Amino acid sequence: MIKAYYWWPLQTALSLICIFFTLFGINILVAAYGLKDPISFVMTFFSASFIILIGLALFVGIVARMIKRYQGHNTPASTKKTP
Repeated sequence: MIKAYYWWPLQTALSLICIFFTLFGINILVAAYGLKDPISFVMTFFSASFIILIGLALFVGIVARMIKRYQGHNTPASTKKTP
């Protein structure tokens, strides 16, 4: 179990990693248009699109988890569900 004080820095670091891979994928996508070989272009184009897709999907999931956790801490104690 991750300690409570490590949770926010970990999620922030994961978000930054996702942003890095998204920007890396965009860089590869732009570089793909400079390729001369059509097969290399198609392979690079689809792999860059896949990198961007994974980076953005993970980023959205992490941000959604952060928003859910933040809203959970701001609710009054009487409205929180107890297991």
